Amino acid sequence: MSVPYETAAYEPAESPESPEEHLARLLGRALNSFELPDEALRRLDCALAHDSSLHSAHHSAGMHRETYRHTWLLADGCALTLWELVHNTAPGSEPQHEVYVDEEELRTATARLPLPPDTADFELPVLVPLAQVSLPRHVYAPDDSADHARRLLRRAENTDSPGLDIADLLATAFAHQITQAFGRPCRAGRIGLGFSLYEHAFLLRDGQEISLWEVEHTATPDGRHMCEVYPSEAEAREAMERRAAQVS
Repeated sequence: MSVPYETAAYEPAESPESPEEHLARLLGRALNSFELPDEALRRLDCALAHDSSLHSAHHSAGMHRETYRHTWLLADGCALTLWELVHNTAPGSEPQHEVYVDEEELRTATARLPLPPDTADFELPVLVPLAQVSLPRHVYAPDDSADHARRLLRRAENTDSPGLDIADLLATAFAHQITQAFGRPCRAGRIGLGFSLYEHAFLLRDGQEISLWEVEHTATPDGRHMCEVYPSEAEAREAMERRAAQVS
């Protein structure tokens, strides 16, 4: 028979785990963890965050089977998923855990279980939060990213730079990438006037991506170098236009 989500035989960790702890716990209980490809395990060494969710469940005649989706966010912005199969169909009815790198392997293993074939599964839609970043906008480098964010905000001279709410979020940054933005130039000002626009993209512990946009320019009365920081590219480009108009 079908079962509701809350009755599934899954016991999450009692306290938050690091990505490394979660992986170690998963591999430690899986009977076939030695079969996982070395390349997948090497990639998981650089995991920044993780999430788990029930994928489907099947309970019938005292036997049960559940499958779980375990997803890790890697330092390069990609996501890697392992599939866990939990069942009590072995002699003695003790729960057995198996882990697979793709859904096809999971389906093959599930088909081997001695469960009635005419009972429909209870299946959940994909609700993994990390799926939001499975197609990242950036390739991140792990570094002292929280400190980089602090220094960037500290050198901003504009009064409308991002506030404490953004600073607090960026305190959880694990990795970042800096790229120069080109595209539409600002309106020409006086000869020798220089503008540069940079995107500072940060990857947070929960998988969020936050970008700050830095404008470096010499559109000042004495031609000195000035740094301004904005929460969006549109605001940064508007500021560049405004500064160029003021000194043209």
